[in-house]
Amino acid sequence: MKTPFVVNRKKMNRRRMLQGTGVALGLPLLEAMQGTLGERALANSTVVTPKRFVAMCATLGFHTPFLFPETEGTDYKATPYSSCLADHRDDITLFSGLSHPNSNGNNGHASELTWLTSAPRPGLAGFKNTISIDQLIASKIGIETRFPSLVLSTSGRSISWTGSGVEIPGETRPSRLFGSMFIEGSEDEIKAQLRKLQRGRSILDTVLVQAKGLNRELGYQDQQKLEQYLTAVRDLEFRLQQSEGWATRPKPVVNRDAPVDIADRLDAIGKQSLMYDMMVLALQTDSTRTITFQLSGMNAVPVIAGVKNDWHNLSHHGKDEAKIDELRVIEEAEFKVFSNFLSGLKAVEEGGQSLLDHTAVLYGSNLGNASSHSWKNLPIVLAGGGYRHGNHVAHDQDNNTPFANMFVSFAQRMGIEINQFGSSTAESIRGLELVRS
Repeated sequence: MKTPFVVNRKKMNRRRMLQGTGVALGLPLLEAMQGTLGERALANSTVVTPKRFVAMCATLGFHTPFLFPETEGTDYKATPYSSCLADHRDDITLFSGLSHPNSNGNNGHASELTWLTSAPRPGLAGFKNTISIDQLIASKIGIETRFPSLVLSTSGRSISWTGSGVEIPGETRPSRLFGSMFIEGSEDEIKAQLRKLQRGRSILDTVLVQAKGLNRELGYQDQQKLEQYLTAVRDLEFRLQQSEGWATRPKPVVNRDAPVDIADRLDAIGKQSLMYDMMVLALQTDSTRTITFQLSGMNAVPVIAGVKNDWHNLSHHGKDEAKIDELRVIEEAEFKVFSNFLSGLKAVEEGGQSLLDHTAVLYGSNLGNASSHSWKNLPIVLAGGGYRHGNHVAHDQDNNTPFANMFVSFAQRMGIEINQFGSSTAESIRGLELVRS
């Protein structure tokens, strides 16, 4: 288990800090805000720790016979992949029998476009993506943190989509992420950033005025297209306003050096592990409460002992036992670094519980069978978040339960009042039960 990162903070007055920001931050209880034992006891009784949401999608899938147990319930026999998570058996739930309906797309990997949106028929004629659940959450609570959300990736693509159905590019460099979270710019750099943000807002103001005037001259279909465009502009305007508000506020101070990016593009596991470290820091310092991480495979041989063949080719194993054995080496390595990530969250104490208790972590894939590009019976692991865990919850493998039913529960847990999202058919899903509100 990794030692949690320690955040260095000077003694500060919580009330003054909140007033100084101009918004209700809802910060977790920090040691630097605490005084005597009596004051700490009082603070612990009144401070509500924030809830977080993290979603990670491995786009080349997982070999599900190595993940799904043969039996349902709490006494399931460990599988090769669940054994990698043995330290967290009581912190995770394995779900089988879930999928998004109508996820057949224009190619075998198109379902990755809609893993967090559930929009039907990805990439086919007439397809338009919808907002991803993380961005819906961020649009409601994102103003409370420096970053409304973090969109991370090992490839540059992402699993996050705006309200107008535009993919948000994923950050691939841990060093750049660390810098944006923790390295203060000079006074001149901050002023330049503010000027840039203000200039962007003035441009958007002009565009909105012109677009509204143009709307009266357009037909119905063009008006719909223009409205989609205006929605995207409004999204950007909101982000600019929030960025401007945070530009002059001090950043958290952490007692670790900036990470050095891994130069070897084939070191897939090393890249995942380093980004996981940054994710723990981001959540621990309340820099954001919503994170997505796209875990891309590669058309190459990853740097992993015992692997000699192209990863993508191995995922299309065609039931070749030798290929499956080699694929297992890769995927077990992925589950092991994911387990380390959970350990990092669990090691951070927050309000008498762990950071993992306050963070719902969704880990899985858009492919139930990568070899055949099947988007049904998805491999899904849910960790933390205050849910009742320790189960394998087996939904019908032939008549899958809508995966998006889970998203409704996630949003409600984060305080978002919705009763439907995408292809969902219910507000809850069997096996997803909070221990406490």
